[in-house]
Amino acid sequence: MDIAILGYGAMGHMIEDTANASGINVAAAIEPQNGESLLDVKKDVDAVLDFSNPANLQMMVDYAEKKTGEGKAPAFIIATTGYTDEQLETISKLSEKVPVVHTSNFSYGINIMEDVLRSITPILENDFDMEVIEMHHNRKLDAPSGTALMLANAMDPDGEYEKVLGRSGNCKRQKKEIGINAIRGGTEAGTHTVIYAGTDEILEITHRASSRKIFAVGALKAAGFAAGKGNGLYDMHDVLKG
Repeated sequence: MDIAILGYGAMGHMIEDTANASGINVAAAIEPQNGESLLDVKKDVDAVLDFSNPANLQMMVDYAEKKTGEGKAPAFIIATTGYTDEQLETISKLSEKVPVVHTSNFSYGINIMEDVLRSITPILENDFDMEVIEMHHNRKLDAPSGTALMLANAMDPDGEYEKVLGRSGNCKRQKKEIGINAIRGGTEAGTHTVIYAGTDEILEITHRASSRKIFAVGALKAAGFAAGKGNGLYDMHDVLKG
C-alpha cells in the first residue's frame, strides 16, 4: 500500500516510522506550513492520512477532485480535529466521492471506551453527575480535545445535555449537563477520564495513551480498511469491525 501523509509534525513522523516498519510505502509527506501541497504529489497513492489542520480541508477536496477525474482517487483518513459544522458538512460531501474514515481518535481503546459509555450512561444518568476530563501536551491547539467531545457525545447521543466547558465563578451544577475540562502541559500524549459521580460512590473510566504510536497504528489500519471500500463516511468502529 502506498500512502501520503498530510501534516509532517510529530504525528506525521510517527506515521512514517510506523508505516516503514510495517512495509507500507510513504510516497509523500506534505507539510503545508512549508508551502507544500497534496496537488504536488506525483505518485498515485491508496490513501491520504491527515493529521494536520482544519485549514487544509480544501486542499484534500481539491486533490480528491483531481484524482477522481483521473480515475485514481485515494481514500482519506482524517484525524484532524477542530472542524466547524460547515467543514464537517464538506467532509460528508467528500465521502460521496471517495472513501473517508473520520474520527477524533484512532486508538483502539478510546473507541472501545466510547462503546462502553453508550452502554452504561442510560443506566447511570438519572442518579449520577457526569464529567469529562482530558489532558494533553502543551503544544495542542484545540481545547477541549475532539476526543473529549466524542466521549461526551457518546454519553449524550440525543443532545439532551448542556456541555459545560470548564467552570468558574458562580457555577452551581445543573442536572442536565456534562462538564468538560481541559488540562495542558508537558509531553502528555493524551489522557481522558469520564467520571460518574453519585451519592457515596464514584465510577471513573480512564484511557491513557503512553505514546502517539497508538494513533499511527490505528490510522494505518484505517487506511488498509478504506482503500478496499467504496465511497462512504466511515469511523473507527467500522474499521475495528472489519
